[in-house]
Amino acid sequence: RQSRMNHSIVTEFIILGLSRNPELQGVLFVIFLFIYLVAFLGNMLIVVAIIYNTTLHTPMYVFLLAPAIVDIICTTSIIPKMLWTTLTSEEIISYGGCMSQLFFFTWSLGAEMVLFTTMAYDRYVAICFPLRCTTIMNHHMCVALLSIVMAIAVTSSLVHMGLILKLTFCGPTIGHFLCETPPLLALSCSPVRVNELMVYVADDILAVGDFILTFISYGFIIAAILKIRTAEGKKKAFSTCSSHLIVVSLYYSPVIYTYIHPATSYTFDKDKVVAALYTIVTPTLNLIVYSFQNKEMQVGIKLLLLHISH
Repeated sequence: RQSRMNHSIVTEFIILGLSRNPELQGVLFVIFLFIYLVAFLGNMLIVVAIIYNTTLHTPMYVFLLAPAIVDIICTTSIIPKMLWTTLTSEEIISYGGCMSQLFFFTWSLGAEMVLFTTMAYDRYVAICFPLRCTTIMNHHMCVALLSIVMAIAVTSSLVHMGLILKLTFCGPTIGHFLCETPPLLALSCSPVRVNELMVYVADDILAVGDFILTFISYGFIIAAILKIRTAEGKKKAFSTCSSHLIVVSLYYSPVIYTYIHPATSYTFDKDKVVAALYTIVTPTLNLIVYSFQNKEMQVGIKLLLLHISH
């Protein structure tokens, strides 16, 4: 079938994946299968441990539970298809499948960014107002913050997907390993100015805005840490904050880079590597830095594993 613009109506896309080099594909399959299993099983362990242990039913661990769920959805919407493509060279994805992947990925991207800010605010309250922490971060505040996270993420993903659905595509080949907004805009024969404007708005408000708010929160946290009298207390607090800030920087930097330049300037060989950082690597780092370094979380996981073993 042909449209009036003499372009084929795309009913399926071809995703080229990370590499078309047969020698690299086997290596990449093993590496990303390992990363996916670590991210998926590790995050599932965190989710079950927090739900199982009533001692972890506090705002801090609710804010660890939420990104674990988001990371499971993010990696599961991308990596299994990418692994299948790498293993079988079956590069076809249906139009509906592509749009579904776009929705869940965009949703998880927005949710992750707002959750980083929420978690930073929770840490700020806990460290700067320790006596009022339970009063400020109560059950109602947790529900309100998580509702805001969901509302922002869903709205952002629906707007982006709605604008993508209106586009006419010149061809089916996506030079990427997932259906993301930038490669789809580069494939469009329709004007993409409105799409790019919304990408800039989302990037400025969500990515840059959340990035600034997160660092402001950690600025107050560091100022409070400097008032700690014991050297051991300062060292422990700084170690936690620095590891959190490294993860946040590794996540925001490639996201801002990817979404800040126009579709015509995308270079997919480079952008695929950058995208891999915030779609695959960061969910695994979240797991290690935010959860497995936490002593109460470690105890909760041990109790869960002991319960399973018995």
